[in-house]
Amino acid sequence: MKIKICGLSREEDIIFVNELKPDFIGFVFAPSKREIDIAKAYKLKKLLIDSIEVVGIFVNSPKEIICDIIKEGIIDMIQLHGEENEYYINEIKNLCNIPIIKALRVQNMQDINIDTIADYILYDSGGGSGLCFDWSLLSQYHKDKPYFLAGGINESNISQAIKLNPYAIDVSSGVETKGIKDFNKMAYIIHTIRENTI
Repeated sequence: MKIKICGLSREEDIIFVNELKPDFIGFVFAPSKREIDIAKAYKLKKLLIDSIEVVGIFVNSPKEIICDIIKEGIIDMIQLHGEENEYYINEIKNLCNIPIIKALRVQNMQDINIDTIADYILYDSGGGSGLCFDWSLLSQYHKDKPYFLAGGINESNISQAIKLNPYAIDVSSGVETKGIKDFNKMAYIIHTIRENTI
């Protein structure tokens, strides 16, 4: 099971993940309290060890901006967290040629098996809400496409999240204290996942 720590914005955050070694980290390039600009992302990427892949989070962004960030060597994957349709995703795939994650807000069973040409799905309760959706809905999931599980995952429910066996677990606010990434919370989540999965 893979691990993604999202919303990194400080040099200290990079020091933390370089030690803890999650599989992915996320840089947010969209309006958010965790938003960073290209210059800062470039600086942080330079400090990151090579084994950790960077996911760029975008919300209805112009395709040219995404391509520019890829050309700078900042991100390895794209996460689309807005209203991007399949035509947009196809254009991004053709232009950028790196894996795409499409985030879907889960409100009911109909949201679980939406077809997309993206490489991965990310199931969330809503970008940055810090709340869980009804995970029991995932029992209806029957597609082969691997998915990221996000939204409200923290120390208190990580064991239940692991039992759902997603491709990756994605945490952000659940490893923060007062809005700042917390090394001990990150360590707990990562070690718990690694100890309970192959």
